[in-house]
Amino acid sequence: MQLTNMQSGRLIKRYKRFLADIELENGRQITVHCPNTGSMKNCADPGSDVWIMDSGNLKRKYLFGWELVRVENRYWACINTGRANGLIREAIESGVITELQGYGVIRQEVKYGDENSRIDLLLEDDAKSTCYVEIKNVTLLEHNGVGAFPDAVTARGAKHLRELMLMVEQGHRAVLMFCVPHTGIEQVRPADHIDPEYGQLLREAALAGVEIYAYGAKITPQEVTISHSLPVLL
Repeated sequence: MQLTNMQSGRLIKRYKRFLADIELENGRQITVHCPNTGSMKNCADPGSDVWIMDSGNLKRKYLFGWELVRVENRYWACINTGRANGLIREAIESGVITELQGYGVIRQEVKYGDENSRIDLLLEDDAKSTCYVEIKNVTLLEHNGVGAFPDAVTARGAKHLRELMLMVEQGHRAVLMFCVPHTGIEQVRPADHIDPEYGQLLREAALAGVEIYAYGAKITPQEVTISHSLPVLL
């Protein structure tokens, strides 16, 4: 996925969930949109190098959106959670995600389940086989290359796990895909210390037949590309 119209700066602070103050290289300070509803733990340290995108839309209240951050001055992370679905779809279509090949049709945001949900990706083939793919973005690096999800308590995430288990019960294939646009993360595990209920439900989902995968990315200020599978530790 190409990133265009990017500018670098330094994070002053992130606040009110959707806003961040950035100091540009010329010393000018601006407020930008932060497209991430999570806690952004370990990805929003003041003073971090960041990259923001000029939307080109003068009607927007905040012209720029925050895209990348340099974590610990070592790793790249894409904090725009709105990119995750597109990144995974792109990786399926290019053949990078080997576990999800063989489907001729990919649909997005299709209603499903019993709890008024929409699946991120619905894969279908000519034999009427379906695969429900729920995508979660992982940017919380804890220690020794271990990434954790979620970075805050997530009732919505628990709902999605229940819906995936229901799809398995109904005879469909169901997948939870961890999209990991963080170059410091080498493996993924549930963040039991943050949301123990989610961790327990994730393990129950795996036992019920929900497939769980994680894929990491290559990241530069010009491009984010899903590139390799990562182990998931349950």
